[in-house]
This record gives sequence, C-alpha cells and structure tokens, in this order.
Amino acid sequence: MLWTILGGVLLFLALVVLYDVTQRRHAILRNFPIIGHFRYILESVGPELRQYIVTNNAEERPFSRDQRRWVYASAKRQNNYFGFGTGNDLETAPNYLIIKPAVFPYREPLPGDEDYDSHHNIACAKVLGGARGRKKAFRPDSVFYVSGMSYGSLSGPAVEALNRGCALSKSLQNTGEGSISRHHDHGGSLIWQLGTGYFGARDKDGKFSLEELIVRVQEHKVSAIEIKLSQGAKPGRGGVLPAEKITAEIAQIRGIPMGKDCISPSSHSAFSTVDELLDFVETIADATGLPVGIKSAVGDLSFWIELADKMVPGERGVDFIAIDGGEGGTGAAPLVFADNVALPFKLAFSRVYKIFSERNLHEKVVFMGTGRLGFPENALLAFAMGVDMVGVAREAMLAIGCIQAQNCHTGHCPAGVATQNRWLMRGLDPTDKSARMANYMVTLRKEVMWLTRAVGVAHPSQVNLDHFEIIDECFSARSAREIFGYPAFAPQGQEGAAPLLAEPEQASQTESARV
Repeated sequence: MLWTILGGVLLFLALVVLYDVTQRRHAILRNFPIIGHFRYILESVGPELRQYIVTNNAEERPFSRDQRRWVYASAKRQNNYFGFGTGNDLETAPNYLIIKPAVFPYREPLPGDEDYDSHHNIACAKVLGGARGRKKAFRPDSVFYVSGMSYGSLSGPAVEALNRGCALSKSLQNTGEGSISRHHDHGGSLIWQLGTGYFGARDKDGKFSLEELIVRVQEHKVSAIEIKLSQGAKPGRGGVLPAEKITAEIAQIRGIPMGKDCISPSSHSAFSTVDELLDFVETIADATGLPVGIKSAVGDLSFWIELADKMVPGERGVDFIAIDGGEGGTGAAPLVFADNVALPFKLAFSRVYKIFSERNLHEKVVFMGTGRLGFPENALLAFAMGVDMVGVAREAMLAIGCIQAQNCHTGHCPAGVATQNRWLMRGLDPTDKSARMANYMVTLRKEVMWLTRAVGVAHPSQVNLDHFEIIDECFSARSAREIFGYPAFAPQGQEGAAPLLAEPEQASQTESARV
C-alpha cells in the first residue's frame, strides 16, 4: 500500500512537471516546475500573512504590492479594483497627491455613440516633427509608449512580447541603446535610441556611421530617432554588458566583438557641445526625414538654457525631449548613481519645461517623460506639468511577467525577462505576454481618460496643475502649480473642451492650459 501511494505521488508530480514545462502562460512555472507553484500559493495567502508580519501593501520599492497587483490584474484583464476603501494615510502622508474632480465631469461616450469603440485611445496632441517640418512627421496614436530597454539587457522573447504588445495597442517602442534586432520586427513601430556606443550605426572603430544608420532605418520600422545623452539610473556613467552575456546575435546586432565586455562610453564622440549636438540632430533628420530628439536626466541646468537659447532662431532644433527622472532605470547601476545622482522626475521636468516655456518653445517640442509614470495618477500629473507622451519601462516589464525579483543585473531573472539564460528565457511565451502588454497599455489609457473626464476636460493635454493639490504632514495642502512654480493660469476657453486632437497650428490652445 505504501509503495502504491508513493508511486501515485511520484506519478502526480511527474505529470505536474510535464504540465509546467509545456504550458506557456506562466514563465515561473515553466522555469521552476513544482517549486513555482509555491509562489502562487504564498501570494494567495499573502494579504492574511501581511496583516501580522512583513510589510504592508504600500511599503515595498520601487513598486508597492498594490501597484504590482494593479499592473498584473490589468495585464490579465482581471478585476483590478480594490475593496474596503484606501489603505493610504490621506491626511498626514507627506507629498500625497490629490486630484480635484469637477462637479460636472466631461461626458463619457456611451454604447451606441459614434466614438464609443475608440474613446479610450489617446493620440498625442502634437505632431512629432511637425513643428520643424520633418518629411516623416507623424502624430503618435498613443500618448503612452515603451521606454528604452535594450535587447541584451532584456531577453529576445521579452523584447518580442513588448513589440507585439505595442503593435496591438498602437504604441511606440523605444529600442534602448542596444540597437534593433529581429525581436523588434513584429509589427510595433520603433523609436531607435542612439547611445554613446552608436550600436547598429557605427563603423569598425566604434565611431558613428551615418551610412550604417540609414541602412538600419530602411530595414526596420523606425518612426523616430532618440539620441540618449544620459539616463536616470546612471547619468554621467557609461554602461557595461559583460562578455558572458554577449551572444553571437547580440555581437552581430551591436557591431561588437565576442569575448569582450561591451562598453558604452560616458559621453558621445560625435559631438561635445550644444552647437555640435544640434548639427548632429539636423544631419540625421535631413538624411532620414525622421523626427529626431534627445533623452537625458537632469542636473546642471546650463545645458538646457543654452540648448533653448540656440533653438530660438528656429534654424536648428530637436523635435522631442525625453526627460528621465533619477528614480528611473531598468538595468544595472552603481548604488550611489541609482540613489543620489540626477533630479527626480517632477523636479527635473518642471525646471526644463519652464526654460523652454519662457522662450515660447514649448509648443514646438514634443515633451516625453519617464521614471515610474506608468500609473494613472502619476501619468496625469505629468501631463499637467507639460508632458505630451509618457514612457513606461519597468511597468511594462511587470505586465509581461516580471516579479520584481531585482536580479536584472545578474542575468538570473526568474521570469525570463532580463536574462540571456536559455532555460529561463524559454519560460516566457511572447504571444501570451504580448496580449498582456497590450491589455496593460489599454487599461492605463482607459483609466487616465477616466481621470481626465473626472476633472472636466476631454484630453490629458488639457489637464493643468490647478487640478491637483498636494497634502503635507501638517494637515494642510497646496496647489501643484504653487509647489512646482508654474505661472498663474487664467482658464480662458476651458468652458468648452478643445478638440481632442490639435493640429500643429493649434498646439498653443492645448499648451495654454498648462502654462
């Protein structure tokens, strides 16, 4: 009898292993058969355990348990509501954001209305490249896009899942500085990021090659080009992809040798001044016809002042500016850089935006923001500050299966997202995860539109800082406009909503709602 029971248990476990390694919905189970089930069991009783031990739902970083639960449920099209009221301390928590609803919200389309099927799509209010007349200027279909994450840092299946998800949700995908791979060619339009290593657009000596860039642009679905000056996780530092993580495919894509660490220098070799940067931008834009912009973390403001001053005459300029907060970063970084270098997003963006606004350039540039903005309330505040498009990175990783194990820098990501380990990668099914990625994007847009209409306007570009108050620990609150030092706003034209999509010559109507 004992041997029969033991044999039955072993047969059952064998069947579980067989099921786990062949199913495609859960990367953890594919990579860790049987053991992976304990994660889901513990997760199911987690709320009960956490009432007495460990942490509460809002304490974990960089993303709290509540935030992760919202992303997971949204990606799986499950119930992402929360019951029994908020668990947050609204009255005395420092810097607590409050969105001020209108007494008469903006009407939401109902079933049967002409625009009901598309009312959660949010196109950008500006034409990317339109102000400077680029040949291939376009209006992004979605104000949300996937921010820069390289193939190499992320696995091939993860990059493919993101690209497929972007195609399904009509969103753009930023390649990260690791260049364009076959994993990016699944229907999603790309923002090609050029970092200091010029991967994919470099000659045999590692210098920038315009000819190589043109070849890649013609081979892939590139909609815009982003020159990365720095990133929030490690501004002022280059990057290293260890030799052991460099596969033959990665070496071929990046144009680097096998067997050596891949080094991204801390600064560009193609330019070293603002004048040279603008010449570099115009050279690429003239050669490709594409909108060209920059991405940077923010510290010293003299660069931004000089850039804005040199753009005033109108002969040269960037088409978009992506500001990355110091709290951003999906890859490996020295602890001190991750913790203490570069301004956090809200301070960084407000300072740069005001510099361009003072020179009446804010209408001629598409502003993008990244750094933990992939949640409805954070995104809406960013729009009110002047952001036109929001980039999501780690939130997108969560949507395709990341469990915040924080092993991105080790190559041992258990979910197969940030690794080149073949066994771990096989657990991530791009087809299933792409649907989750798209679901997350659509839900994010939907809930941002809920908030937008709740404050009484039709498009996030019409939200302004007077729609927010920020509570401090002394039972008092101040308007977000006062805190971030934006000039007073006279709400002319707010009685009737501006058009959902503003043409380039009408951009001032939507921008006037924010400055």
